[in-house]
Amino acid sequence: MRLLALALAALLLLIQIPLWFGKGGWLRVRDLDRQVEAQRAINAKLGARNAELAAEVSSLREGREAIEERARRDLNMVRDDELLFRLPAAPKPGAAGAAAPAPTPAAAEAALATPPAPPREAPAPPARP
Repeated sequence: MRLLALALAALLLLIQIPLWFGKGGWLRVRDLDRQVEAQRAINAKLGARNAELAAEVSSLREGREAIEERARRDLNMVRDDELLFRLPAAPKPGAAGAAAPAPTPAAAEAALATPPAPPREAPAPPARP
Protein backbone atom coordinates (compact mmCIF):
# COMPACT_ATOMS: atom_id res chain seq x y z
CA MET A 1 0.00 0.00 0.00
CA ARG A 2 2.83 2.34 0.84
CA LEU A 3 4.44 1.66 -2.52
CA LEU A 4 1.20 2.48 -4.29
CA ALA A 5 0.93 5.82 -2.42
CA LEU A 6 4.48 6.75 -3.38
CA ALA A 7 3.83 5.85 -7.02
CA LEU A 8 0.67 7.97 -7.10
CA ALA A 9 2.52 10.89 -5.47
CA ALA A 10 5.30 10.59 -8.06
CA LEU A 11 2.74 10.53 -10.89
CA LEU A 12 1.02 13.54 -9.41
CA LEU A 13 4.33 15.44 -9.34
CA LEU A 14 5.10 14.39 -12.92
CA ILE A 15 1.72 15.71 -14.02
CA GLN A 16 2.34 19.02 -12.20
CA ILE A 17 5.71 19.73 -13.87
CA PRO A 18 4.25 20.66 -17.30
CA LEU A 19 1.50 22.63 -15.55
CA TRP A 20 4.05 24.85 -13.83
CA PHE A 21 7.04 24.88 -16.17
CA GLY A 22 5.72 23.72 -19.55
CA LYS A 23 4.92 25.63 -22.72
CA GLY A 24 1.52 26.79 -21.47
CA GLY A 25 2.44 26.63 -17.79
CA TRP A 26 1.55 29.00 -15.02
CA LEU A 27 4.93 30.79 -15.04
CA ARG A 28 4.72 31.39 -18.78
CA VAL A 29 1.15 32.70 -18.46
CA ARG A 30 2.23 35.12 -15.72
CA ASP A 31 5.10 36.37 -17.89
CA LEU A 32 2.77 36.83 -20.86
CA ASP A 33 0.29 38.76 -18.68
CA ARG A 34 3.07 41.19 -17.76
CA GLN A 35 3.98 41.63 -21.42
CA VAL A 36 0.33 42.25 -22.33
CA GLU A 37 0.01 44.95 -19.66
CA ALA A 38 3.21 46.65 -20.85
CA GLN A 39 1.95 46.57 -24.44
CA ARG A 40 -1.42 48.00 -23.36
CA ALA A 41 0.37 50.93 -21.71
CA ILE A 42 2.36 51.56 -24.89
CA ASN A 43 -0.80 51.30 -26.98
CA ALA A 44 -2.57 53.82 -24.75
CA LYS A 45 0.25 56.34 -25.24
CA LEU A 46 0.26 55.77 -28.99
CA GLY A 47 -3.54 56.07 -29.08
CA ALA A 48 -3.34 59.48 -27.40
CA ARG A 49 -0.68 60.56 -29.88
CA ASN A 50 -2.80 59.35 -32.78
CA ALA A 51 -5.76 61.34 -31.46
CA GLU A 52 -3.61 64.49 -31.31
CA LEU A 53 -2.38 63.94 -34.86
CA ALA A 54 -5.92 63.29 -36.10
CA ALA A 55 -7.09 66.55 -34.51
CA GLU A 56 -4.21 68.40 -36.17
CA VAL A 57 -5.01 66.86 -39.56
CA SER A 58 -8.66 67.81 -39.16
CA SER A 59 -7.67 71.35 -38.23
CA LEU A 60 -5.36 71.61 -41.24
CA ARG A 61 -8.07 70.33 -43.59
CA GLU A 62 -10.84 72.58 -42.35
CA GLY A 63 -9.24 75.75 -41.04
CA ARG A 64 -7.10 78.37 -42.68
CA GLU A 65 -5.67 79.55 -39.35
CA ALA A 66 -3.82 76.30 -38.71
CA ILE A 67 -2.22 76.38 -42.14
CA GLU A 68 -1.20 80.00 -41.66
CA GLU A 69 0.26 79.25 -38.24
CA ARG A 70 2.30 76.34 -39.60
CA ALA A 71 3.58 78.45 -42.52
CA ARG A 72 4.62 81.23 -40.16
CA ARG A 73 6.29 78.94 -37.62
CA ASP A 74 7.95 76.33 -39.83
CA LEU A 75 8.61 78.26 -43.05
CA ASN A 76 9.01 81.79 -41.62
CA MET A 77 6.45 83.14 -44.07
CA VAL A 78 4.84 86.57 -43.70
CA ARG A 79 2.07 88.45 -45.45
CA ASP A 80 2.81 91.09 -48.07
CA ASP A 81 1.91 93.92 -45.69
CA GLU A 82 4.00 92.62 -42.77
CA LEU A 83 7.62 93.05 -41.72
CA LEU A 84 9.61 90.32 -40.02
CA PHE A 85 12.27 91.28 -37.51
CA ARG A 86 14.65 88.48 -36.51
CA LEU A 87 16.53 89.04 -33.31
CA PRO A 88 19.61 86.99 -32.51
CA ALA A 89 19.38 84.75 -29.50
CA ALA A 90 20.88 86.29 -26.40
CA PRO A 91 24.10 84.49 -25.37
CA LYS A 92 24.08 82.81 -22.02
CA PRO A 93 26.18 84.56 -19.38
CA GLY A 94 29.59 82.99 -19.10
CA ALA A 95 29.12 80.86 -22.22
CA ALA A 96 32.23 80.14 -24.25
CA GLY A 97 32.33 82.03 -27.50
CA ALA A 98 29.96 84.72 -26.28
CA ALA A 99 29.50 87.58 -28.71
CA ALA A 100 31.33 90.87 -28.19
CA PRO A 101 29.30 93.73 -26.73
CA ALA A 102 27.42 95.89 -29.20
CA PRO A 103 29.33 98.96 -30.43
CA THR A 104 28.31 102.37 -29.22
CA PRO A 105 26.42 104.63 -31.65
CA ALA A 106 29.52 106.83 -32.10
CA ALA A 107 31.67 103.82 -33.01
CA ALA A 108 29.03 102.57 -35.45
CA GLU A 109 28.92 106.00 -37.16
CA ALA A 110 32.72 106.13 -37.36
CA ALA A 111 32.81 102.69 -38.95
CA LEU A 112 30.28 103.78 -41.56
CA ALA A 113 32.10 107.05 -42.27
CA THR A 114 35.48 105.45 -43.08
CA PRO A 115 35.80 104.38 -46.70
CA PRO A 116 36.52 100.73 -47.35
CA ALA A 117 40.09 99.76 -48.09
CA PRO A 118 40.89 99.30 -51.79
CA PRO A 119 41.25 95.69 -52.90
CA ARG A 120 44.80 94.38 -53.00
CA GLU A 121 46.25 93.05 -56.18
CA ALA A 122 47.44 89.49 -56.26
CA PRO A 123 51.22 89.08 -56.38
CA ALA A 124 52.67 88.11 -59.73
CA PRO A 125 53.64 84.45 -60.08
CA PRO A 126 57.38 83.74 -60.11
CA ALA A 127 59.00 83.51 -63.55
CA ARG A 128 59.80 80.04 -64.87
CA PRO A 129 63.38 79.33 -66.00
